[in-house]
Amino acid sequence: MKKIKDLSASERPREKLLAKGPKFLADWELLAVILGRGTQKNDVLALSKKIVKVIDEKGLDFIAEDILHIDGIGNAKAASISASLEFVRRRIKPEGHKIEFPADIFPLIRHYGDRKQEHFLCASVNGANEVMNVRVVTIGLVNKSQVHPREVFADVIAERASAVIVAHNHPHGALQPSNEDIQVTRRLKEAAKILGLKLLDHIIFNSKGYHSFAEKGEL
Repeated sequence: MKKIKDLSASERPREKLLAKGPKFLADWELLAVILGRGTQKNDVLALSKKIVKVIDEKGLDFIAEDILHIDGIGNAKAASISASLEFVRRRIKPEGHKIEFPADIFPLIRHYGDRKQEHFLCASVNGANEVMNVRVVTIGLVNKSQVHPREVFADVIAERASAVIVAHNHPHGALQPSNEDIQVTRRLKEAAKILGLKLLDHIIFNSKGYHSFAEKGEL
């Protein structure tokens, strides 16, 4: 991976943001702008990617202490990142984001569309059709052994949600469900029913669009 010093001026996160706007930056690039600089051991870009992975896994439950174990992150940087997320969370937050159709959740997850690995996501939904939280369950190839109902529904149950929407990105762009995607969906639907939950949808997406099992009548 290139270090910040190896990039041309136009490729560097801060300069790219000022020239094109924040929407053109990946999550780790945005975080690099917030951090400002790295350390002698960790370039700011490498540091940002490590932190993004933790934030993906924690979702809205992220706190500053979650990244203090990362070499180069002390109280000041951890507090700065936590404050930045909370500032945005209070203005544009998933909690209370009401959905009429399951695919209305797409704006909350589309930033995972450009990830190089498959990220399997789970969104908790309450009885008022409001999104309570969105979190990463697994990172890597989506299959039955990795996407276990226990891992998917553990936090959903703890949050007393009534329904769930699952989703995962297809890094190579194709949105058509694989046989494995179909099997995982069936397994999760059966498990949700036993637990008294409703699986509203399984969405496969990239940065440009999505495939909704619910919209296609495949649930």
